[in-house]
Amino acid sequence: MNDLVSEPGPAVRMRLAKEQNVWLCTVRPDGSAHVTPVWFVYESSRWWIGADSSSVKVRNIRTEPRVSLALEDGRFPVVAEGNAAPIHDRFPPEVVTAFDEKYGWDVTAPTRPGSVRVLLEVRVRRWLLSGTAQ
Repeated sequence: MNDLVSEPGPAVRMRLAKEQNVWLCTVRPDGSAHVTPVWFVYESSRWWIGADSSSVKVRNIRTEPRVSLALEDGRFPVVAEGNAAPIHDRFPPEVVTAFDEKYGWDVTAPTRPGSVRVLLEVRVRRWLLSGTAQ
């Protein structure tokens, strides 16, 4: 398996810009996987995911920050492994703009009364791309 420490190539970056969903896998306290499709943007060499601060994925990440992300197309895999951190107090303007441009969505807006939004910032440790994942 090849570990790519640099940015993925132009074809993968184009998919990251265009594809709507990524599967996010977090680890529950009992060690089992929690997998959910989420909206995302890839900006400044990081994955960004908007979430409610009380969601299962955020609770899991607070305990175990290791995550995996997989684009939906299984024929040409794009999988990233990394560490996620919930960002509460600073929403990078370029990330907020990227969500608005991609989805027409204000990622900072609460989804229900009393909820608090966070951004999950995922720093990639390893890319597993088509032809490299064994």
